[in-house]
Amino acid sequence: MKDRRKRNVVSWIAIFWCTLLVLPFLLFITFRLFSGDTFQPELVHTRHTPVNSAVSDDSSVNLRYSLQETVTLPDQALVFINHPRTVRPFAIRDIACIYFSGNSSVPHKRRRRPIGLDNEESLQKQIVRCPLPPRGSRVSIKVRSKSHLRGGESHRWDSLAYEALMDRDNTTIVFVKGLNLRPERLTNASKFECVFGWDFRKVKFLLRSEVMSLAQEVARCRTPISLHGNPNRIHDAIKVSIRIKGGGILKSVARPLPLSESSAPPPRKPHEMCICTMLRNQAQFLKEWIIYHAHLGVSRWFIYDNNSDDDIEDAIASISSVKHNISRYIWPWIKTQESGFAHCALRARDSCNWVGFIDVDEFFYLPSGLSLLDVLTNQAKNTTVGEIRVSCHSFGPSGLKRKPPQGVTAGYTCRKAVPERHKSIVNPEVLNSTLINVVHHFHLRDGFQYVNLDRSEMVINHYKYQVWEVFKEKFYRRVATYVADWQDQQNVGSKDRAPGLGTKAVEPEDWSSRFCEVNDTGVRDLVLDTLTDSKTHLLPWQEEPSRGRRRVRKKRKHKGFL
Repeated sequence: MKDRRKRNVVSWIAIFWCTLLVLPFLLFITFRLFSGDTFQPELVHTRHTPVNSAVSDDSSVNLRYSLQETVTLPDQALVFINHPRTVRPFAIRDIACIYFSGNSSVPHKRRRRPIGLDNEESLQKQIVRCPLPPRGSRVSIKVRSKSHLRGGESHRWDSLAYEALMDRDNTTIVFVKGLNLRPERLTNASKFECVFGWDFRKVKFLLRSEVMSLAQEVARCRTPISLHGNPNRIHDAIKVSIRIKGGGILKSVARPLPLSESSAPPPRKPHEMCICTMLRNQAQFLKEWIIYHAHLGVSRWFIYDNNSDDDIEDAIASISSVKHNISRYIWPWIKTQESGFAHCALRARDSCNWVGFIDVDEFFYLPSGLSLLDVLTNQAKNTTVGEIRVSCHSFGPSGLKRKPPQGVTAGYTCRKAVPERHKSIVNPEVLNSTLINVVHHFHLRDGFQYVNLDRSEMVINHYKYQVWEVFKEKFYRRVATYVADWQDQQNVGSKDRAPGLGTKAVEPEDWSSRFCEVNDTGVRDLVLDTLTDSKTHLLPWQEEPSRGRRRVRKKRKHKGFL
């Protein structure tokens, strides 16, 4: 009995000394692991499904690429692919679109060449634009190495949260399709709530927050406190959507992007005047538009690309320089111009004092002889001015039947007598928190106002009715949310349409002479006098014929692997 008691005492003494010596060491190791710069907490997916898997003969593809999700638009399917920063993204020549019937794991024999491929390098994401899958089928991607990516949720475009931004005031702006709200009106936000999470099917794991405002396709939500810490990490994993109280949660591909590290406006912004535009297949006109406005004083451009397939990346690369600061943002969402402009206004806010919202066929013109920056300085003297509205003159084909070789500014010189509509230059710091905007003007915060510029001071030359070869592209699709496509039997008498043209892209016999009421050579004279090269007698956006021929031959060489 004494021996047993003695052994117990010895055991307890050993445990005591072992704990005393080992526990501090374990605590030290734990502290080193979970503190300091060497450890970064990261949100990870907890759902172990094929959503982020790759099926491949090459196991390395499993570690490098993942098919995130697909969205079916009316005219094409978007396939989102993730790739690590250290791995080279796919090239379009390496990819084919393949299709599966129902839940089958065997693809159809026929594969299709992608319509386009867009790279978002900063987000480590690619968007493959595939032809629409057959009814009842789903789409995936096959690469040249005979691997194909599978998994990922499929979403319909007509009911979807598609983009999100984390604002500097600890709110999250969510862009949504499918709520069918009326333009320029606030909606009762109490009927909705925001949800944040990885898998919206597991409701108990979602974070919920208040919808502070909801208008058109834009909701502003409170960002949950637990997500304030590291927004760059959050974007890699978490999504946000809108729940209709008493109803369901909208599907989502919206991962919140941080806008700014600071909660206050910067003390000084690098650009006085910036321009934001949304376009599709306008690469051939981009160079003239940018160089002309750079001459006026614009120093920053935000190009929202709405599914172009005309080598716009090459066009921007050929223009970009220190003087021409251009950002191309992939915006594949159709008929969402108002949301895109709200998104752009927020992105431009920290770097631009003023942002103009115009199209690529619209050019500022100052008949007064003042510079654009002079006009902005004069208007800024009144601290309540938050938006400057500029009237638009609509130009016609001016007797031409082919595209003018010197560009639109020198080629089209005849316009309608009465201005149509206006476009706006805004101070992005004073926009209403709802971000409501329609027909290129925004709602402002209380205490701020808009001003209408006199046409003798500044106007916009809108080269709206160009030669038929160019103009007929307007029948393809309009980018504005609340404007009917021209092929639709809706609002046929709208000023947005060409008078008397109807809904079919059939060239009238007298097209070249239409819309010509006033001969206006102001912009033509400006560009010829100030921008013509004294040696070549060419304008900066004109190419020598030999360069154009080389570019065509280079483009025809690429065919892909189908």
